[in-house]
Amino acid sequence: MYLSELWKLYEVDKRIQGFSPYTLKAYSLQLIMLFGDFVILRLRNQLCLS
Repeated sequence: MYLSELWKLYEVDKRIQGFSPYTLKAYSLQLIMLFGDFVILRLRNQLCLS
């Protein structure tokens, strides 16, 4: 399953539970930043190993 599909399922579930659209937007931005950090760390590790 792709991350985008997983996010859509998570978002639908949280909307059913009554989460605010603003809260879900904040969660989305935090997820994007987290994965950006993972990419940066992976690139740094690859550069150090080269």
